[in-house]
Formats: sequence, C-alpha cells, structure tokens
Amino acid sequence: MKTALITGSARGIGRACALRLARDGWRLALHYHKSAEAAAALRDELRAHGCDAEIFPADVALRGDVFALRDAVARFGRPSLLVCNAGIAEQRLFTDISEAQWQQMLAVNLSGVFYCCQAFLPDMIARKAGAIVTVSSIWGLQGASCEVHYSAAKAGVIGLTRALAQEVGPSGVTVNCVAPGVIDTDMCAHLDQGARAALCDQIPLGRLGTPGEVAEVVAFLASPAASYLTGQVISPNGGMIL
Repeated sequence: MKTALITGSARGIGRACALRLARDGWRLALHYHKSAEAAAALRDELRAHGCDAEIFPADVALRGDVFALRDAVARFGRPSLLVCNAGIAEQRLFTDISEAQWQQMLAVNLSGVFYCCQAFLPDMIARKAGAIVTVSSIWGLQGASCEVHYSAAKAGVIGLTRALAQEVGPSGVTVNCVAPGVIDTDMCAHLDQGARAALCDQIPLGRLGTPGEVAEVVAFLASPAASYLTGQVISPNGGMIL
C-alpha cells in the first residue's frame, strides 16, 4: 500500500487532503504539532472508513524534530508522497514585525519545507519514484499588504519547489506546488462579514474557496495523471489573479 505523509494535517487544508487521499487508497501518516486532539479525531475517522492512518507529532521548524519524524514514520510506511502543508499566518504592519516574528514565519513556512524535503527525499531518490507537493499561497505569487513576512516565506516555497524539481527530476521524483487563494479555514476566522464580503468582491467567482477544492488539486498532483508535471505552481484562487 502506498504511504503519504501530510504535514499540518489536523485542520483546514491538511485535513481535507487526508480525507481526499484516503479515497484514493493511500495509507496516511498524519503530522501535527499542537493539535493532538484534532489529529487523533481525524485518525479515528479515517480508520472508521477503512483507511490505515496514524498520527505523528513534530515541530517542522526544528530540523531535529523533522528527522525524528522521518524515523517514526518509516516504521509505519515509507512515504512515496510528501505533502508539505504545515504553516502559520499573521497580519502585521511591516514596521511592526519583530525579528523573532520574522524568523518564526520563515522557520515554519519555509525552513519546515526544506527540512521535510531533506528528510524524506533520499528514500524517494533511492527508489527513483515519489512525489512532493508543497503548499504556498496566492500571496507568495503577488504579495499581500500587512503580510510581508508571510508573503516572503510563501514566495520562498515557490522558489524551492521550482529549483528542487529541476534537481531531482532525473531521479524520477516530481515536485509541484499548490498556491491557494483565499480559502475558508481557521486562518480566515478573524474576518468579520464586511471583510469577507470585500474579499469576495475581489474574486471573479464571488466566494472563498474550500479546503476540499484545494485537496482535489493536491490529489491530482499525487496521482499518475500528473506524472509528467513537475516544477509547476497551480493556484486555485477563483480567478483572483490570472
């Protein structure tokens, strides 16, 4: 049975990816950091529907944690799919961003992807097969006011994806990126109705996206149908940028 590791799987897009990949028959290694209860509930839900799933804690901002995660997951199954979804977001004026806030944003959103790829790629390269899907953001493509540190980290994920795809393509490993637009997750929970309406006015489809719609793109990139795609950035954003 093929094994997938999804980082940040307890909520939002990560959770939707787990539910979607389970339908395609993947054994699922579900990573979480702080949301142990939500991760366990997802594991139990998946198991109830016949999916082989287990949960694994780690802080992806710490290299040692990620390599310990690799060793723990290896005892469950050797992943042929890595979905680098774990991330944090924050709105803050550029002049108010502290050094610690800048470093934390980069550590989780960019270095976390770097560490995960370094940890799990060697086995894929040795087998000459595997797929990595990174999760960036529409703001990594065009930037967002009051989210400079977030935008910079997510733009870095896109650069990492494109460069790594070139490097490991000869080994039969694909590396692609999903850059979602405004998706209705916990990251949007702080928005009031007026702010949500203003955002929807900027989106040609007139609504926020759903985690499930992003998960469909991830599932496609993980499937044999995407075997000739690598180094690509796909942005399900409702037409917000064209």
